[in-house]
Amino acid sequence: MQKLALFRLHLIVFLWGFTAILGKLIHANAQILVFYRMLFAAICLFVYIRVFKKESIKVSKKMFFQLAAIGFAMALHWYCFFYSIKVSNVSIALSCLSLSTLFASILEPIIFKRKIDISEVVMGVVIVSCILLIFKTEFQYKEGIMYGVLCAIFGTIFSVFNGKMFGKTSSGNIIFYEIFCGWFILMIIYLFSGQIFQMNEISYRDIALICLLASVFTAFPMLESVNLMKYISPFTLILTVNLEPVYGIILAFFIFGESEHMSPIFYIASGVMILAIIANGLIKAKKQKKLN
Repeated sequence: MQKLALFRLHLIVFLWGFTAILGKLIHANAQILVFYRMLFAAICLFVYIRVFKKESIKVSKKMFFQLAAIGFAMALHWYCFFYSIKVSNVSIALSCLSLSTLFASILEPIIFKRKIDISEVVMGVVIVSCILLIFKTEFQYKEGIMYGVLCAIFGTIFSVFNGKMFGKTSSGNIIFYEIFCGWFILMIIYLFSGQIFQMNEISYRDIALICLLASVFTAFPMLESVNLMKYISPFTLILTVNLEPVYGIILAFFIFGESEHMSPIFYIASGVMILAIIANGLIKAKKQKKLN
């Protein structure tokens, strides 16, 4: 079961890696993209839960507000991610996601009341050093890097607190309310800021791609990620999600060509980050084996 769970985890990480490709193919700006992605994904999840599985979506008021807060963190994570792609490129946005490991090594012990693992912090420091090196050599993408870092922060907050919600209601309800509430909060913000009128500035081509993004590359993998909490820890989830840059950067290199070509330093720093993540995973696996 553990091996099957890891296979499913890598499948959804691959799908998440492809979201960056779709983000670049979609011409709409990050605000419009995230707005419709969350709306369409919420509709897909509602239909799946109520029509196909015929399950209740009723949750307590306390849980509703908890899921709404997590959903808003998800919305900010996605906005920063796609904005980073728009102002830089896929490679920059994806490489910054590796910082999630550092943030998780600090936040998860606090939330789950466990000791901080020094190896996780050391790996985090290595990753930060690599990001700083990328920032120095790819300074023309500084805005994309800054939003990429924010993306990693909000993504970690979402993933860790999502782990706290597991078991309190069905995984479908968790993801549905997070995505729906995230979309609803965005709608309120856009309504009061006047940006809601910009939401109709989108082509039919973009709507079709966002529908694909919302269903195959959002609703399904998000639902799977919560289901996998039965077998893996939030840190393992975040650790494996760090392979998303590998899938995404390789795909972007072959699909977009020249616009995704980076300096040798970028690829060296990215490679070191990935190796650090893999090494940490092997160390944790070895420790777990000894405990068993």
